[in-house]
Amino acid sequence: MHSGNRRHGIARSLSKLGVASRSIAAGWVSDGRIAVNGRVVRDPEFPVVADRDQLTLDGQPLVAAKKRYLMLNKPRGLVTTTTDEKGRDTVYRCFDGAGLSWLAPVGRLDKASEGLLLFSNDPEWAARITDPATSPDKTYHVQISAAPDAELLQRLVAGINCEDGRLAAKSATLIRSGEKNAWLEIVLDEGRNRHIRRLLKAHGMGVLRLIRIAIGPLQLGTLPKGQWRWLEPHEYR
Repeated sequence: MHSGNRRHGIARSLSKLGVASRSIAAGWVSDGRIAVNGRVVRDPEFPVVADRDQLTLDGQPLVAAKKRYLMLNKPRGLVTTTTDEKGRDTVYRCFDGAGLSWLAPVGRLDKASEGLLLFSNDPEWAARITDPATSPDKTYHVQISAAPDAELLQRLVAGINCEDGRLAAKSATLIRSGEKNAWLEIVLDEGRNRHIRRLLKAHGMGVLRLIRIAIGPLQLGTLPKGQWRWLEPHEYR
């Protein structure tokens, strides 16, 4: 059977169309704003075939959105989420006034981290970027609270065992070092929660700054902090 003819719940179908996140779409359905073939349905799991059933929002037909891809240079202090229950500023503050249609973060950076963060309304592309089996390497520049020795760099690659699995760097190299701190380049081939911070903490090192500079071949480059740009076709294909 062609993948486009598979039945999915309404909320998931709308997410796959790229018009909203599953949680937003589920809210639309629960509020009675979505109709399937002219009939209002309030169950987000109600099965539909997106390219056969007619879906409307407030009476307006819903069709697949144009796939969009962008990169943001995330500033420190913003959380990677669409809405925050604690009322903190989110990464969407960087898009204020831009008039963008819905885009979801592809992966995340924690509040204290900076650098390259991707957004898209293409869930299949996002899954390839975030799936541990297919995700590209991610490169970080990390300022630590002491000057390291070669043994530390080797230990970061050797890794440690944690409750949620093994934490290790694919590579760790010294960029530059001062008396009280140093900058490392750390490459990960997987990304667990607070992966680098936990790995360094286990070796007695505090993180002063953590900046993601690349995801696979995608480079942050000279994009200013807090600014974003659309990806070129060769960057997401």
